[in-house]
Amino acid sequence: MANTYKVIDEKTWNRAMHCKIFRDSIEPAFCVTYEADITRFRGVVRKLGVSFTLAMVYAVCKCANEVEAFRYRFVDGQVVLFDRIDTAFTYLNKDTGLFKVVNVPMTDDLRAYCGLAEKTAREQEEYFTGPLGNDVFQCSPMPWVTYTHISHTNSGKKDNATPLFDWGKYCEKDGKIVIPISVQAHHSFVDGIHIGQFADKLQNFFDQC
Repeated sequence: MANTYKVIDEKTWNRAMHCKIFRDSIEPAFCVTYEADITRFRGVVRKLGVSFTLAMVYAVCKCANEVEAFRYRFVDGQVVLFDRIDTAFTYLNKDTGLFKVVNVPMTDDLRAYCGLAEKTAREQEEYFTGPLGNDVFQCSPMPWVTYTHISHTNSGKKDNATPLFDWGKYCEKDGKIVIPISVQAHHSFVDGIHIGQFADKLQNFFDQC
């Protein structure tokens, strides 16, 4: 079942002009890559005995949900704000070397989410179960490379405002465990300040979880 949303009245919306300008851009999405400290978070994940990748999906999507700008979408040409956004992530089939896209509803508990996500991913036989809905965050972990930049394929659909979150291989630096994290978002809804808010919330979650 799709999540609920409210339609935004663009006549009174204070971001209407910004939205229109970026919506008409040739490439309306932009991507930012930065480094996060996961020293404590990695230790907690190991103690819980859950998948690091799925714990990252939970952390990223939890914090993205807390920033309103990431919950805006275009639906039937209208601007809408979703109450909640669920998760979609790539999951590698080690036998074939191909990934599948798995959809899992967001929960309020990290351990519960990881258990549900693991079960769903393991039992899903199809690589793709259909087009992704508007009410998901797309996550694509790439744990083989400690990258400094990443780019994505472009569907050509300017109204595709689903944010994409990626992270690479973590490494030790200056006595800390750090990981590259990338955020791609539609500029009609998300500015640099919003990515900064997300980054602060995510780092706080890593430090306090």
